[in-house]
Amino acid sequence: MAIPRIRPVRPDDLEALMTLARLAGPGFTNLPPDRPTLESKIDCSRRLLSGEKLGGAIILGLEIDGRLRGCGMVFPRLGVDWPFYSYRISHTTQRSSIDGRMVRFPVLTLTNDLEDCAEVGGLMVDPELRKGGYGRMMARSRYLFIATHRALFGDRVVADLRGWLDDGRSPFWDAVGGRFYAMSFAEADHINATTGNQFIADLGPRAPIYVNMLSPEAQKVIGKVHDDGRAARALLLEEGFREEGYVDIFDAGPTLVAEIDQLRAVRDLHHGLFAGGTITHEVRDHMLVKGSGADFCCVPAAVEAASGHIRTDPSSADLLGLAEHDPIGYLTL
Repeated sequence: MAIPRIRPVRPDDLEALMTLARLAGPGFTNLPPDRPTLESKIDCSRRLLSGEKLGGAIILGLEIDGRLRGCGMVFPRLGVDWPFYSYRISHTTQRSSIDGRMVRFPVLTLTNDLEDCAEVGGLMVDPELRKGGYGRMMARSRYLFIATHRALFGDRVVADLRGWLDDGRSPFWDAVGGRFYAMSFAEADHINATTGNQFIADLGPRAPIYVNMLSPEAQKVIGKVHDDGRAARALLLEEGFREEGYVDIFDAGPTLVAEIDQLRAVRDLHHGLFAGGTITHEVRDHMLVKGSGADFCCVPAAVEAASGHIRTDPSSADLLGLAEHDPIGYLTL
């Protein structure tokens, strides 16, 4: 298969994004199979890349042989257009003054703790490619974008993973959100994907939720990742994310948190100048990155580096359009 190239999406990627959205299935709110919403997201990405300050995501696409086969998203700052809500899991302990009995139980509290963080999300790769390391490339390209545009981001980054579903049904939604809205999870999922989760925060419960009052089925899925998200969770933990007790207010999927400067990809990215010439081996065990904004691009590549100069294989150099002395960066996959 041809070498993949990761670059910002363009308007002509709309049909490919629609295909990916259909493959993603329910609960994947960053990539809904809704044409007007995806058009708006592509336009927002373009505007963010041009320097506008607004909410939304920069969308990166995985291109193979001119065809978009995957995507990943970077939100520079949460809470720009609307408050960003999460549930924080804490515990309450109570003691009886009569018989000394103590009870301890979990509580969900609505919070804006994660506002002003960056977010990575929308990681989707064509299922036909999931065993070729493409998901890892796509995931790490988001951190490379952050590293090469560091001034756009604050101190922390979060990743909100899709919650666990039972044949398209969310036990958490049925136990919490479903009690406040006359709609199914599928209907609420569509609204969440196309307009955001503000409607849940506006009309849903504001008081703390005592978890032990929910159904056993709902309790079991709090913080549980969707079956399709287990590999993404493993990649996040490997990169330096951690679980701090936050879950999504919609489906109770886990929200992981990291310090941006402690991410492996940000910390381990090396910079240098393209030395020209080529190397003969083609063991593409690095990511090579060039450009910024709409010109950002990265590819898997063979790399040799010394004294601030970088050489790579001919195919990767051609795909990046490298000229001698171009500034580039590389990261070990």
